[in-house]
Amino acid sequence: MDFNFDWTKYRDNTGMPLAGMPSRLGVGANAIIFDDDGCILLEKRSDNGWWGLPGGHVEIGESAQDAVVREVLEETGLVVEIMRLVGVYSHPDNLCFVQYPDGNTAHILSIVFECTATGGTLQMSDESTELRYNQVNSLPDQVVLSHKIRIEDALLRSPIPFVK
Repeated sequence: MDFNFDWTKYRDNTGMPLAGMPSRLGVGANAIIFDDDGCILLEKRSDNGWWGLPGGHVEIGESAQDAVVREVLEETGLVVEIMRLVGVYSHPDNLCFVQYPDGNTAHILSIVFECTATGGTLQMSDESTELRYNQVNSLPDQVVLSHKIRIEDALLRSPIPFVK
């Protein structure tokens, strides 16, 4: 199979055209956390001003499960338990590119879990300017587009994880 990747036809996770060929591949883990009223926890990122799911990069030697628990604690102050795997997202059509403020672009393979808070206190880190639970039918305007896809998938409650 001859694979020729035309990066110019893809957009990043906020819908912007890619400024350059992605220079690295990363693995990320994100959490979808619902409260007792069915509202979803979102954080407003301090680096780009967009709303998104708590989460981040999987470190070398770390499982995706451990990464999502660690990232949620670091970013929100909450201790969570993983309830289920929502999906694995890696296809370029699913807005899996992130453009960083330093100009680098990465293709992110994202593993998304539904989690429940079991402890801790909701508190912001320096990575966010706001944390709040949102009604799923009235999300903020500037939600990272790739995260909207993952939220929609989580709401379907599929017994089989999505692979997109």
